[in-house]
Amino acid sequence: MNELNHPIVEQSFAIIDREVGEHNLNPQEYAIARRVIHATADFDYLRLLRFSPGAIDSGIASLKQGIPIVTDVTMVKQGIRNLVAKTFNNPIISAVEQAQIAEPGKTRTETGILRCWSRYPQAIYVIGNAPTALLALSQQLSNSTATPGLVIGVPVGFVSVVESKQALAKLDVPQISIKGRKGGSPAAASILNALLVLAAQT
Repeated sequence: MNELNHPIVEQSFAIIDREVGEHNLNPQEYAIARRVIHATADFDYLRLLRFSPGAIDSGIASLKQGIPIVTDVTMVKQGIRNLVAKTFNNPIISAVEQAQIAEPGKTRTETGILRCWSRYPQAIYVIGNAPTALLALSQQLSNSTATPGLVIGVPVGFVSVVESKQALAKLDVPQISIKGRKGGSPAAASILNALLVLAAQT
């Protein structure tokens, strides 16, 4: 049993394994998908998750190096802080907390993510709630030679969500995303937590 996982989590994983059966993901991809399924009880993620080449390795290496983790919202930060503390103790910065007031024409999260980008271009970015933040980050990445350790781009909803994921997909950066409208803070936190466990095992 993995000491980073609660026994109930391990029991849940066993149930998920039985229900999933055969699949086309490699072991690391499946470890991530299984954790997202555990957080959401939604088996669709088995086919909706998208991994760019080398994304998982880049994320693991960045975590081991203590690279800062930038989340779009506080909920994602809260969802990863325990495992971060148990493993590599990376700094965690919530973008929305960096902007008490939004810049004109922008959301607070978008404002905060741009401030974080100017300070931490090599960070791991975990976006589970705000498509405006993912769009803003993608715009910065398209005009920069800096490469983040990983972008987890999985906002949820109906307005600009698909468009933000499509903008990220066009970029040559390490990325993990979820196709379509699904995603959210629990999914985002689950992906990062799965990477932490994988990193601790290697």
